[in-house]
Amino acid sequence: MHCKTFFLVFLALLLEMGISYAQPTDSLKGIKPLLPQDTIGVKPDTPLSRIDTSIRKHSPRKAALRSAILPGWGQAYNKKYWKIPIIYGALGISAGIFVYNYQNYKDTRFAYKVKYNMRVHGTDSSLYADIDDRLKPLSEESIRYYRDSYRRDIDYSILFFVILWGLNVVDAAVDAHLKSFDVSPDLSLRIRPGHSELAGTNGLSLVLAFKDKSASRSLLRSTF
Repeated sequence: MHCKTFFLVFLALLLEMGISYAQPTDSLKGIKPLLPQDTIGVKPDTPLSRIDTSIRKHSPRKAALRSAILPGWGQAYNKKYWKIPIIYGALGISAGIFVYNYQNYKDTRFAYKVKYNMRVHGTDSSLYADIDDRLKPLSEESIRYYRDSYRRDIDYSILFFVILWGLNVVDAAVDAHLKSFDVSPDLSLRIRPGHSELAGTNGLSLVLAFKDKSASRSLLRSTF
């Protein structure tokens, strides 16, 4: 019972929305259209492409290019300032992991080289004191294993850094594209009688009208 009451209230609200959005259009019936000389600042022969160009001032290409040059610049262009600390935090973490792996790779590579030369060639014994204290008790095989692991992690950290930089560019471009959509005065939801060609029956049509700033009005119709 409560669900049925809720549905009826929701249906009444939808009908009221349709009536409120339909009233401005119906109220224009019977009014004499304005002549070109009666209009002020409107040119009837203005191309739609020129209007679309003037409306679409936010360029996704500019946003993507700026983020590709400097991370966060495209987000600042889109006025999404809260994303900038996240971007630099992610890039900073990946850069820190790279520095950590690179430093350990240098230490393990040096330690392995010294121990190998001491065992095989009997040289570099004077460099033994320069080996990191954590690596001195380890065998050559263990040091070589750690060296290869750090070398592999360096490649991964570089890859992650590049991926995060690319995601920063994609995010700026997507945000710039979404800014071209208008969801304020040109969005309406109406219910009207209609015929469903798919089901072959008559019923009510739920019509959602929306408009993109760079495109003409589109209608999404559903009959039930």
